[in-house]
Amino acid sequence: MKMLFFLAAFLVAIGILVAVHEFGHYWVAKKLGFKVLRFSIGFGKPLVMRVGKDPDRTEYCVAAIPLGGYVKLLDEREGEVNAAELHRSFTRRPVMHRIAVLLAGPAMNLLFASFLYAILAMIGTEIIRPVVGQIRLDSPAAAAGLQRGDEIVRVGDRSVEDTEELQIALIRQFTDDGVIPLRVRRDGGQRSLTLRVAEDRRTLTEPGKLLPGLGFDLATWNADTLIHEAPSDSAGAHAGLRAGDRLIAVDGQPVANSTEFIAMVNAAPGRSISIEVERAGQRMRIVAAVPAVVEQGKTIGRLGITLEEGPRAWPPGLVETHRLGPIDAAVSGVAKTWEMSSLTVQMLWRIVTGQVSAKNISGPISIAEFAGISAYLGVTAFMAFLAIISVSLGVLNLMPVPLLDGGQVVYQVVEAVKGKPLSERAQLFGQQVGIALLVVLMSLAFYNDISRHLN
Repeated sequence: MKMLFFLAAFLVAIGILVAVHEFGHYWVAKKLGFKVLRFSIGFGKPLVMRVGKDPDRTEYCVAAIPLGGYVKLLDEREGEVNAAELHRSFTRRPVMHRIAVLLAGPAMNLLFASFLYAILAMIGTEIIRPVVGQIRLDSPAAAAGLQRGDEIVRVGDRSVEDTEELQIALIRQFTDDGVIPLRVRRDGGQRSLTLRVAEDRRTLTEPGKLLPGLGFDLATWNADTLIHEAPSDSAGAHAGLRAGDRLIAVDGQPVANSTEFIAMVNAAPGRSISIEVERAGQRMRIVAAVPAVVEQGKTIGRLGITLEEGPRAWPPGLVETHRLGPIDAAVSGVAKTWEMSSLTVQMLWRIVTGQVSAKNISGPISIAEFAGISAYLGVTAFMAFLAIISVSLGVLNLMPVPLLDGGQVVYQVVEAVKGKPLSERAQLFGQQVGIALLVVLMSLAFYNDISRHLN
């Protein structure tokens, strides 16, 4: 059932985003006098088809392979065209009109993302302030002087108000020298700190590796964390931990919840940690040797005990709801779309130059999982998912790769400069290069998806 739900959410998302993209091409083509022969959601054999009542008799269809779509325009390169309609053929229309049609698809994706972000801003979104939680010993965060409870207010020259903005700013600021200037709020005042990453900088750009690699977590919910079971043959039991013990601190750092305790233990393979517990109303300190185990190809620490949590509660002021009026929301939507578009371009360039790990490229398996998870979380989470994928679709289609809209725009620009179209040989070569690039990209995306599952 879970897989079917994820698949359904993925197909709905793809259907919506493809329809938005192709509608951009379709609408501008109609307005500029091109003859539209077909508007299709999906490829292959049409499953459902309706012929429009307009003079062009445009076909509207849903096809068998729901992984894309297309708008078919009258084009003499694809067959004989009636002399009376030659002026409406794609190749006979003005170059600027052709470019407008090609750019309309990506532009519609970006407009759709802006619309979704604006709706989300009006509904109101919960944000988590970027307050520091656990600090790992011998980490860049500890060396910089970052402390639990610090609120990060600036990364480099960028102000940050929530955890999402913080992580985006950290990724943007992450450069070859590994220096990240921070501004934090502590004890009513502000102070400047500098994170320095000496090695494995590229590894930190892999999904989920940034904050753990820098050595800190973000503040989260509070919940009493109790030992549910400590088997007699476990490292925890050998150290003296017992079922019912309430975990208070590790190496002097408070334990906010079970997730934090697990992270603390995982980060200590092969060494001893000092655990403060409460047992029968009395506090005591237990030193536990943490065995190293290999899990999913990674060495981590494990005590072999199981945990349970009490009721969860967010610290006061950590979670806030931001809601905007229509005008401010519209402005915010455009600004958010611009920010995510520029981040996408920056990440793509850094992947090409080797500064950022290519493991950030996700394929359809990961996208389907994200679609399913966001749909399960609710309408607003699914809208946020659609917005970011719509931005990615718009930006990627503007890349100057011959099979994409951006590559076709390059062809039109060359024709405008030369005064005549590129030769068929040059266009064929460009298509072959484009196919090769897309095959490599999709192969990498599938490899990342599969390796994530195998690990």
